[in-house]
Amino acid sequence: MAALLLLMLVSAGVLLSSTEAQEAYSKLPDNYRKGVDLSLQQLNSHSGVKHHFLFFKTLLKSDIEPGFGVSYIYHNFYLKATKCPKGTVDSMQCKFRNDRPLIDCAVCYKTFAGEIEKDPKPYVHCVHKPALTEEITTSRVEHCNTMGYHSGAPTLLASKS
Repeated sequence: MAALLLLMLVSAGVLLSSTEAQEAYSKLPDNYRKGVDLSLQQLNSHSGVKHHFLFFKTLLKSDIEPGFGVSYIYHNFYLKATKCPKGTVDSMQCKFRNDRPLIDCAVCYKTFAGEIEKDPKPYVHCVHKPALTEEITTSRVEHCNTMGYHSGAPTLLASKS
């Protein structure tokens, strides 16, 4: 009886964790959710991926808003495998797997009027957490810092009539 009670508590904890993660995802600002969706889309495009993944938690997020509806987003977060197969549409019943490593993702991109711009090309880099090194982390940040995120034109304040 005690073993059954323990199993029920552990199962509830796993379900609660995936529910909390989905709540964390839904609380993300829309500009950050779009980056998570972009990384999930890229991850699901790999033929070797067999499980459904969900957003797990944010590690770091930052944005620069120079104005005129433009934002530059950087988001570092974890994705976690679930027991559901890849392609699952309703993920509310998907329980997290604890036998797979987290996937550490970093994304950076430009948005205009809330939509991700194609230029410069959004950067998405995901790696299993055990393979993440300080060098990879530094490389990600340097890549995002050196991407061509320039407005490309003088502002209205610099124009002459």
